[in-house]
Amino acid sequence: MSQRIGVLNVQGAVSEHATHLRRVGAEVHLVRRPEDLTGLAGIVLPGGESTTIGKLLKKYGLFEPLRDRIAEGMPVFGTCAGMILLAERILGGDDPHLAVMDVTVDRNSFGRQRESFEANVAMADMEGDSFPAVFIRAPHIVDAKPSVRVLAEIDGKIVAARQGQMLATAFHPELTDDLRLHRYFSEMVGTSSYVSAMS
Repeated sequence: MSQRIGVLNVQGAVSEHATHLRRVGAEVHLVRRPEDLTGLAGIVLPGGESTTIGKLLKKYGLFEPLRDRIAEGMPVFGTCAGMILLAERILGGDDPHLAVMDVTVDRNSFGRQRESFEANVAMADMEGDSFPAVFIRAPHIVDAKPSVRVLAEIDGKIVAARQGQMLATAFHPELTDDLRLHRYFSEMVGTSSYVSAMS
């Protein structure tokens, strides 16, 4: 039976994430309201503008239910702005964020939109060649507690990490043809003991 994985549908590369998840065998559900969380085995938080996404989570009544589900053990994959939303602390700001992952994040640490770039990143826990990472106004993790496993760095900056059922990348794997990170998350969901509330 395919896994029911949600994609937060308020901003960002929603359709690209959905396509990649379907290609690795997941059943995808778009999430905009609290009731959309019902029956999910995991969720992806796409990139976008983290401040805006945080405000929209509040507006749609999703903020607390989503944070509670993650705290209960629901697997989550945050990319770029999604990484910022997951972080316990954001340097230089206190915008609405879920604060569930034991990391401190510096947003836009690689520069503005015009300074976006691509780089091949060596990923721990991943077989094969380096991952073709796309960085767009990307953050990075400046501090990670011992509970966090660093998966990738570039120029000494942490750009991918995992803590239990939480996965975060500073880059956009959905903007490449490489399915390995979405497959990795799908495997996280498949081995998780989390069972979504069905009511």
